[in-house]
Amino acid sequence: MAVHDFFLHLLVILVTARVFAELATRLGSPSVIGELLAGVVLGPSLLGWLEPVQAIRLLAEIGIILLLFEVGLETDLVRLARTGVKSALLASGGFVFPFLLGYGVAVYLFDLPMLVSLFIGGTLTATSIGITVRVLADLGRQREREGQIVLGAAVLDDVLGVVLLALLYEFSTGGGINFGNAGKVTLFIAAFFVLAPIAAKLMSLIIQHFDKASEIPGMIPTMIVALVLFFAWLAHALGAPELLGGFAAGLALSRRFFLPLGAAMHGNADFAHRVEQQMKPIVHLFTPIFFVMVGLSMNLRAIAWSSPFIWAFSGTLLAAAVAGKMAGALLVREPGPVRAALGLAMVPRGEVGLIFAELGRSTGILDATVYAGMVIVIALTTLAPPFALKWFYRRYGSRIAVYSLQQEGGIGR
Repeated sequence: MAVHDFFLHLLVILVTARVFAELATRLGSPSVIGELLAGVVLGPSLLGWLEPVQAIRLLAEIGIILLLFEVGLETDLVRLARTGVKSALLASGGFVFPFLLGYGVAVYLFDLPMLVSLFIGGTLTATSIGITVRVLADLGRQREREGQIVLGAAVLDDVLGVVLLALLYEFSTGGGINFGNAGKVTLFIAAFFVLAPIAAKLMSLIIQHFDKASEIPGMIPTMIVALVLFFAWLAHALGAPELLGGFAAGLALSRRFFLPLGAAMHGNADFAHRVEQQMKPIVHLFTPIFFVMVGLSMNLRAIAWSSPFIWAFSGTLLAAAVAGKMAGALLVREPGPVRAALGLAMVPRGEVGLIFAELGRSTGILDATVYAGMVIVIALTTLAPPFALKWFYRRYGSRIAVYSLQQEGGIGR
C-alpha cells in the first residue's frame, strides 16, 4: 500500500469509528458496537472500501495491547485474587463445553471429518477479552465482582486457546499431534508468567526514577508504550510457537503481559494515577482501530445465504457456542443472575475466533461453505452479546449489585 493511501485509510477508520461510536452511545448501545459496525460498513461486507491489510492489523494490535494495559492499571488485584478459583472454573468450563459441543455437532449432526470438527470445536472455545472488557467498562461493571471473575477467566481462556491452536496446527500440517512441541509451548507460557511480574516490577521502578529526573515532558507515555511493545514481543517470543507465523502475533496470549505490568504500578498510587491519566489519550486513539479491524475481517458477502446447509450449520453451532459458555458459568458458585452475566460476558468470539477459523481455511481444513458458517457464528457471537449484556444489566443489575455488596461486606462501596 502506498503511504498516502495508508494515511487516507487510517483517517477514514478513525473518523468513521468515532461517528459510529457516538451514534451507538446516543441510541443507548455500547460504543464498541458502533466501532465494530464501522468496520462491517467500511469492509468487504458492505461498501468494500477497506481491507484488513497488515499495516492496519499492526495498529489494531497496538490498540488492544494498550487497552488491556489500561485494564491492568484499573484492576483491583485483591478482588482478582479472591476470584481466582472461580475464574479458573469459568475458563475451564467455557473452554471444554464449547469444544465438546462444537466437535459433537460437526461429527454427529453434519458428518464432518474429525480434523474439521476439531477446528470447529476449537473456534468455539475462543473468547475476545477486548470486546468483553470494553462492554463491561461501558456498563460500569469492569471493576465489580463479576467483572474481575470474567477478567481472570478470559486470561486463562487465552492461554488454553494458544495451546489448542498449536496442537491443531501440528495436527493439520504434520499428520498428527506433536506432543513434544505442545509441551515446549506450555513450558514457554509458564516461564513467561513466572518471569513477567519480576521484570514488570523492575521496569516500573526504572520508569519512576527517570520520570523524576527528566526535564522533558512525555517521559511516562514514551516509556510505557515502549515497555508495552517490549512485553508484547517477549510474550510472542516465549509463548507463541514459530509454526503459527503471523497468526501467533495476533493471538490473545501475546497481550497477557498487562496484569503483571499493571500490578507493578500499584505500589505507588500517585505514580499509577499519573500513568493512567497520561496514557488515556493514546489508548483512546489506538483502541477503536482494533474494533474496526474486527469488523473489517468479516466478509458477510462471501456467504451463500440461500444455502439450507449454511442456515442449519450456523444456527446449530450458534446454539452450541452460546450454550457452551453459559454451561461453563454453571460451574461457578454464584447466584443465578451472576452466573448468567458471567456466561454472557464470555460469549464474544471476535478476533480470536477469526484467527482459529482463518487458520483452518488457510491450511485447507475448512472449505468455503464451512468457513462461511463459522464466520456467521463469530459475527453473531461478537455483535449480539453487548446488546444482551446491556439488556440483562438493565433488568437484573440491581440484584447483582446487592449480592456483590453482601459478598464484599460493603468494602470500598
